[in-house]
Amino acid sequence: MTVHELSLEKTPAPPHRDGARSGEPQGARPRKGRSKAAMFLILPTMILLGIVVLYPVVSAMVMSLFKDPTIDPSTGKFVDQGFAGLSNYTHWLFQRCTDTTGASVSCPGGTLGSLFWQSMWVTVFFTVVTVAIEVALGLWFATIMNRAFRGRALLRTSILVAWAIPTAVTAKLWYFVFAYDGIANKLLGTEILWTGDTWPARFAVVIADAWKTTPFVALLILAGLQMVPAEVYEAARMDGANAWQRFRSITLPLIKPAILVAVLFRVLDVLRIYDLPAILTGGGGGDGTATTTLSILVIEQMRQGFNSASALSTITFLFIFAVAYVLVKVMGVNVIDTQEQQRKA
Repeated sequence: MTVHELSLEKTPAPPHRDGARSGEPQGARPRKGRSKAAMFLILPTMILLGIVVLYPVVSAMVMSLFKDPTIDPSTGKFVDQGFAGLSNYTHWLFQRCTDTTGASVSCPGGTLGSLFWQSMWVTVFFTVVTVAIEVALGLWFATIMNRAFRGRALLRTSILVAWAIPTAVTAKLWYFVFAYDGIANKLLGTEILWTGDTWPARFAVVIADAWKTTPFVALLILAGLQMVPAEVYEAARMDGANAWQRFRSITLPLIKPAILVAVLFRVLDVLRIYDLPAILTGGGGGDGTATTTLSILVIEQMRQGFNSASALSTITFLFIFAVAYVLVKVMGVNVIDTQEQQRKA
């Protein structure tokens, strides 16, 4: 055996790091440490959200499983009626009420129990119509504000005034506009009962809501427009693309994340609308319930029984959650995934 072979045989093997010896990839342990530190930092926020968000939802679900207390004539005090099961839910979903004998009957017309599906339809109607109008007008306004012209900063500031006004003030403002002798009838030369008839009252709510929140949608879309590189439009012009082709093939695909976020925010906002129709029409119009939304129905029921109102609020929460799930998962309202797909394309 040569001297060189002996030296190689006696030379100890180089020391291995723990990660390499255990088969773990290098950097795995630091990443695990960072993950634990991140979980430790966000834990207080998660606990706070659980208290603020999760507890009221669970509490409402528990309350919805019990009957509303009634007043004992002999003592004049409220008496609990015990466990109700799902009867509070069937009361709303199937419009079943209890008569004086305790039997289950169809809710008479005009009672709150008979208004659930009508309120659901009114809420969905407001959501679809107002969001469609606001996105169309918001896209138009954002396109105008994205151009370079003198006074652009003043226009961007002034268009946000309507959105900055509190909703209660907006509702009262439009209440005077839609009065019988108000500005609307004066300008149109009509005698429409805007807050008294069924469809005029509904369109009054739609117009007022679109006037207030279109600037918000325009602001979101404008942020998306400003992220589009000017070189893309210049290349399209050199290729001979006209204005409509540039808008359809460049602008719309690139601002899709901003439009989807605006749609998501506005849909979830209108599904729980309360203050605007409550102040503008009192939830009435026509038969007195033409603009009664689910949120208005919940408030009205709270004056008669908290447990039944909890069941209605739980149904409303599940409905809004289902709509949000469909928008995010099915229709692709996911900004991160959409931007990733655009970068890959």
